[in-house]
Amino acid sequence: MKKIALLCSVLSLAISTYLFTKPAEVNTADETKVINTMLDNWHAAAAKADYNGYFGKIAEDGIYIGTDATENWTKKEFEAFSKPYFDKGRTWDFKALQRNIFFSKDGKTAWFNELLDTHMKACQGSGVLEKTGKEWKIKQYVLSMTFPNDNIEKVLPLKAEYEDALIEKLKAKK
Repeated sequence: MKKIALLCSVLSLAISTYLFTKPAEVNTADETKVINTMLDNWHAAAAKADYNGYFGKIAEDGIYIGTDATENWTKKEFEAFSKPYFDKGRTWDFKALQRNIFFSKDGKTAWFNELLDTHMKACQGSGVLEKTGKEWKIKQYVLSMTFPNDNIEKVLPLKAEYEDALIEKLKAKK
């Protein structure tokens, strides 16, 4: 009888532990809507030169990688670079044309890619988001200019003027 009682207690504890520690199911359709809104608002904040609205969506340890090979900024570095543009009200206006969002199994990390309409014509953005509490923050964002593969030879001389020296400098540091 004691063995049966002990077995029932152990099973009850195991079931309770499973039920109460099981991660909540993530509704990816709802979270996709939340993320789309957040990213659209983030881009809109830049277009309106809303400094706090823009940088408030980037995690404190967030990284922004721009189109220039030297643009690999911490949030603080990107804030310092961008502040004069925001202060003058002359920022950038990116609008998503397409966006794909993906989630980790636990639903606390998401990554995305987007095709953007910008003053540089079509650009691609990609990023990693982390959910803290109920809020998504940008951990990393990468902005890339696009260029048609059939015409890549035309742009290489322009890139070489600047990037050949940069590449050699970085190789020398290794």
